[in-house]
Amino acid sequence: MADTFAGKYTLDFFNRFMANVKLKYPAFDSTKFLNLIYDDRWEQERLKQRIRHITNSLRLTLPASYRDALSVLIQIAPQCRGVEYLFFPDFVEVYGLDDWTASIPALERFTPFSSSEFAVRPFIVQDPVRMMDQMLQWASHSDHHIRRLASEGCRPRLPWAMALKIFKADPSPIFPVLEKLKSDPSVYVQKSVANNLNDISKDHPEQIKQLAQDWYGENLKTNWIVKHGCRGLLRKGDPDVLSLFGFENSPDVTVSGLSLEEETVAIGQTLNFSFSIRTNSSVLQRLRVEYAIDFVKANRTTSRKLFKVTEHHFNKVERQYSRAHHFKDLTTRKHYPGKHRLSVIINGKELAATDFYVTAIGEPS
Repeated sequence: MADTFAGKYTLDFFNRFMANVKLKYPAFDSTKFLNLIYDDRWEQERLKQRIRHITNSLRLTLPASYRDALSVLIQIAPQCRGVEYLFFPDFVEVYGLDDWTASIPALERFTPFSSSEFAVRPFIVQDPVRMMDQMLQWASHSDHHIRRLASEGCRPRLPWAMALKIFKADPSPIFPVLEKLKSDPSVYVQKSVANNLNDISKDHPEQIKQLAQDWYGENLKTNWIVKHGCRGLLRKGDPDVLSLFGFENSPDVTVSGLSLEEETVAIGQTLNFSFSIRTNSSVLQRLRVEYAIDFVKANRTTSRKLFKVTEHHFNKVERQYSRAHHFKDLTTRKHYPGKHRLSVIINGKELAATDFYVTAIGEPS
């Protein structure tokens, strides 16, 4: 989720939304709602803050009864699709924790149109046994959006959401849900299951390694889920995981010619670089090739991020690779000036590296 979505909340957006509300609730006070929205805080708020802001404004303009207000939102949900409508499940998260009978079906209703992955988490915290029973039921639903909710909602480290500390400590309640979804036909669901496994691997790598060994080889869908779920362990060069997927633990390979088109790049520009790989063995070797950049952070320390180049079987033929890495600021990554490091990683091992400098926009090279 990116803060660029915050810009979707235009006056035209609210006019369309209010028109839908009025069809089911003619008494809706549009003027009051807009005055509540456009207060002194609105312009400074980011996406999640704006979602909560809209939620709170709706509470003051929809019917006073939670169930009556929820009924209005449920009726208009099919006409309100997209990330910008995350305030529908957020309304349930904020005002419905004491009314599971009405709230849980509402979360199920809303998730195909926006997503209830964030809103289910306070319910998990409040009563993990009851809510995970519900997630297990959702894992068998005919709608792939709702099956995805079963997995995505209980990810221990879901981005942009509260961490589920209970599942970071003990992920065992999650596994029955993932077991039911491990061969799901929907790619949307498969990605969620893999992301959940990757989350768990950060705190419980041995459990995920055992699960990977148990699941791998069942079918192509499960194989993809397992491998994508183990990507963090692959990047760390875990020997057990490398072996499971057929990669060499000690690759006999040489990286040469790592060169940069420029040793200095300004924020907003592109770093172009190239390198060559040649194996030293007459036996085919399965290699996972990545490059890493140690990014300078705001506090002047560095944080490494890996980017996949390729993976396949290599022979003695030298292969050359060229890549372009963009240093444009994103909502998920802000760049800072300073000395960075570029490395070539093969099967988790750094085999070549060079430094380069990032400068601020407009700063001389």
